[in-house]
Amino acid sequence: MTASFTQGPSDPTVQPVPASVVEQVDAADTTLSNPKRAVISLGSNLGNRLETLQGAIDALEDTPGVRIKAVSPVYETEPWGVEPGSQPSYYNAVVVLKTTLPPSSLLERAHAVEEAFNRVRDQRWGPRTLDVDIVAYAEVVSDDPHLTLPHPRAHERAFVLAPWYDVDPDALLPGRGPVAGLLGAVTRAGVQARTDLELHLPE
Repeated sequence: MTASFTQGPSDPTVQPVPASVVEQVDAADTTLSNPKRAVISLGSNLGNRLETLQGAIDALEDTPGVRIKAVSPVYETEPWGVEPGSQPSYYNAVVVLKTTLPPSSLLERAHAVEEAFNRVRDQRWGPRTLDVDIVAYAEVVSDDPHLTLPHPRAHERAFVLAPWYDVDPDALLPGRGPVAGLLGAVTRAGVQARTDLELHLPE
């Protein structure tokens, strides 16, 4: 009996799949499903903030028709629109994904993820366990009050622009221009990179 029959399993279905094959399958999948690129901002300032952000990323990845492609570094941010010191600071991050869902369905999923983490909507700018905002969806520009695209305040917010720039320095905010230029025009006061914290792409 030769060594080829005595070492390791002979069933090809249990052999390791070469990385090149995985890449080809992934490319075929994205081509056939005609996905759109979307950018989502995540924020949390109640409970275990880092765990919540990671849970939101995992929940989005578990959504049929959604595949997370990039996860930004974590930023710690002073709350927006409230008196300093009146709320805990936020952890913020941005994810870039590809999706076959239309914007309205992606928004429904974002709200469902928020609700799964006990998001309460009883106060504007109030503290929240989780905020999931669609920042941009492909090149769509829409003033639909149900879902304005891109997000109407994204161009003013360093806690959105900075992590987005980190994962995609050449990104464009539809209707507004390069993220790099927008980031250079806003203050980063109260927005600090947390290099000691890390979020992960879902496995």
